[in-house]
Amino acid sequence: MTDETDIQGYLAKGGKLSAPDNAPPRYRAELLRMMASFVDSELAGAAGFADLINEGPGIKEKIAASRIVMEKIDHAERVLNIMGAFGVNTSRYMNVHPWAARVGRDEELGAERRDGDMRLNVFHYPLSGWTDAVVMNVLMGRATVIQLTELSHCSYQPLGEAFGDILPRERRHAELGEEGVVKIISANPNEKANVIASADYWRPRVADTFGGEQSSRFDLLRSFGLRHQNNEDLRLKWAGEVDAFFAKL
Repeated sequence: MTDETDIQGYLAKGGKLSAPDNAPPRYRAELLRMMASFVDSELAGAAGFADLINEGPGIKEKIAASRIVMEKIDHAERVLNIMGAFGVNTSRYMNVHPWAARVGRDEELGAERRDGDMRLNVFHYPLSGWTDAVVMNVLMGRATVIQLTELSHCSYQPLGEAFGDILPRERRHAELGEEGVVKIISANPNEKANVIASADYWRPRVADTFGGEQSSRFDLLRSFGLRHQNNEDLRLKWAGEVDAFFAKL
């Protein structure tokens, strides 16, 4: 199958590609953009969370934080290796951007990516202590699980399989965050106000990771079989889940 129109029709009907060879140029570009966003977000997320490991209140919390950092870097490597099949220089990639760099906590970034760095904009904001890191992990963890569930059905089979393998570990990261929040409030009920304040700060920034309600890019990705559910449906699912969690505290 070499004709681009035939390939796009094949993908629109649920077909899958298993190697870069037949990928049309626009499909290839969108796929690489999607993978770069994931890799950059995992590397930036790990770099930001690594700084908080020593603030964990106990040995179990430090182990959980270390595990999250290690596994996020591993997830980035798995997807980066798939990008390597498309000609990306994987050995150079780790040093392309300062992954630990952050903007001011109240700076407004909008929806645009910064300086070629493809991380989701939420990962440009700094964490502010252990409670803040755990709360952010709850909100972003839930979002990541929903987004990876969607992307695990994408039309590029090696990437879909990789996301399917990564999904259980990201689900566990979110659970660790939820367990951490419950433990923080159980140890000190006065911390609940800080948990709520932190959730109020992160919620709109995490909500933005789902993209705009009206997205021309989503239509293109759907035509390639790279996406299936629209941004707003995914965002509403996430909002319902986080509302249910915080209502129980």
